[in-house]
Formats: sequence, C-alpha cells, structure tokens
Amino acid sequence: MDLQAAMQPGVDSVGVIGSGTMGSGIAHVFARAGYSVVLCDVSADALERARKSIGANLSREVKKQKLTEAEAEAALARITCTTERTLLGKVRLAVEAATERFELKRKIFEELDALLPANAILASNTSSISITRLAAVTGRPERVIGMHFFNPVPVMTLVEIIRGLQTAPETYQAVESIARALGKTPVEVNDAPGFVSNRVLMPLINEAAFAVMEGVATAEAVDQVFQLGMAHPMGPLTLADFIGLDVCVDILRVLQEGYGDPKYRPCPLLVRMVDAGWLGRKSGRGFYRYPAEGAPPRAGR
Repeated sequence: MDLQAAMQPGVDSVGVIGSGTMGSGIAHVFARAGYSVVLCDVSADALERARKSIGANLSREVKKQKLTEAEAEAALARITCTTERTLLGKVRLAVEAATERFELKRKIFEELDALLPANAILASNTSSISITRLAAVTGRPERVIGMHFFNPVPVMTLVEIIRGLQTAPETYQAVESIARALGKTPVEVNDAPGFVSNRVLMPLINEAAFAVMEGVATAEAVDQVFQLGMAHPMGPLTLADFIGLDVCVDILRVLQEGYGDPKYRPCPLLVRMVDAGWLGRKSGRGFYRYPAEGAPPRAGR
C-alpha cells in the first residue's frame, strides 16, 4: 500500500465533515494548500456561515499580505459546500470535525467507511476521544488516525497526530507529510484519553473554574495571574470561553470516564454555566460577556 504516493498534497481532494469553527478552519487550510475540499454538514445554514467565515478569514490574510487576492479567490473556489455526504465518495482523506461525542463520531465513521474508497484514510479532529475505539467500528482500522488541529486553525501551527493501536506506519507517515504540506508542525502522540494537549489543559481550566466557584478569586484575577505571572498569552478562563465551555465539559467527562479518576470531574460551576447556555464567546456569555463581534470582553458573572 503506497499511501505516501496516493496522498501527496495537491493531488487528491479532501473531505471535511462538520462546518463549525474547527471544520471551516480545517477546510480553509486544506484549500489554501491547494487541495479541492468537500465541506459537508447536515445544515445548509451552517455551511453558508462557514463559507462566509472562510471568505472573511482569507480576506484578512490578503490584508496581512500572507496571500494575494488571486490566491484567496482560488482557495475559496476549491471548497464545495454540501449537505450530500455521497459527494465525499471519491476523497482520499476525510477529516471528521463533529461535536465531541463518541456516538455521533461512531456513526460518521461507519458511514464514511462504507462510502469512501478502500484506500482512503479516515481522520478525526477529536480532542479527546479514543482513536483506537473509532478505528474499531470500521473495516479499515489501519487507516484511521487522529489529526487534532488547534483553534484558530489557519493561525495555530500545531497538529497533534494520534496513532490508534491499529494505525499503520504508512498511515501515520502520509498524514504527517500532509500536515507539513499545510504549513503545520505535526507532533506524534499515542492514543490515550485527552492525548497530551487536553489531558494537561483541561485540569488547568477546571481548577481555575473551581477557584472562581469557591470565591478564591474572580475570573479576571485568575486570568491575570497566568498572564502576568506565567507568561500565558491568555488566561485559562478566557481560553475556556474561546474553546467553548460545553466542549470543555465534554472533554472533562471523556477524561473522567477514560481514566476513572475523580480529579477530572467537571467543576459544578462549568456544568451550571453550560446548562444555562453560557458557552463562552460563541454564545456571547461565559466567564466574560461578548456583547458584539470584535468588542472587548468584560466580566460575565
């Protein structure tokens, strides 16, 4: 199996399943690198929002002189938005970027396995769910891998590449090569709940939320400690709002289940905020308020 030859950047099209913040960002970077991209979602409205967002982000790159106007237009033209999953049938790499729920991802992987060519690679942008477990629901477990991008995808250079227990060396090598062709820095990680990034980050966010809940400090004070005392570019609670508090809770629950360790129990304050619909930046309110697009955040509690 010559996956390296089959998956050279710019040769074949790529499918991206899920057109939210991560999916649209992933489609953006593949199209910018020369791939034809099929961006698939169940919602036509979500696809329209994704296309507008990608266009705006490409225009921003033109203003920053990272792309020419012609390059930005060509990248956008390479993206086909569709609600018809059958249009993914000829892609050689599919990247799933759906909500962080195993049952949803399992269903997508089963459908992709039946739909895509036998030599196609199935990748997940999951930030915490087992690649080994996802691979096991397919008939091609050796061609399943984790390709965890970071938000905002066009800007952040890291891609955490996760080997499942069954992942073939050729699959890893092909995906590593593609990540580099996208201008990213791939880091190899073996399969474990939360991998490296969220296994370390989520307990930090969770403990910061406990500090606020217990009255140790305000959200602003917690964030200032990390920004001014530890040189973090943003505090953990600002970051949580950026990620989405619902996503943080989902990941913490995956960690708690995966390790069986109560230290990963989501902070009750986080759970209550999610129940209230205070999901962070995307909902306009989390630990901070976000009253309008581009407006500076202010205290949200």
